[in-house]
Amino acid sequence: MPENRISANLAPADKEAVMQAIATIREKLPFLIDLTPEDRRRMLKMGDKSRAFVSKALEVATQNPNFLPRSFDLEEMRRDLEIFEDLYPVLLSLTQLQEL
Repeated sequence: MPENRISANLAPADKEAVMQAIATIREKLPFLIDLTPEDRRRMLKMGDKSRAFVSKALEVATQNPNFLPRSFDLEEMRRDLEIFEDLYPVLLSLTQLQEL
């Protein structure tokens, strides 16, 4: 017979508190957008393996601004990397929560 690993109840007040916490997260991150599966496939991605590369590329680009095309927005790249670094611990926490 399978072992019953979880036996729990979620009180309505606790459920409401969790839902409110999720609403607060959405409110604090209004810039998040929903992407189509096609958008996700076409988009360049950054993850654990590319974080160091992107950081180094930003450093090199900052030191050599004439190396990039004039249309390249170095400040936007800096902001993109900054928001990625700011959201990364949030992603880790949510992933851990999901795995539970």
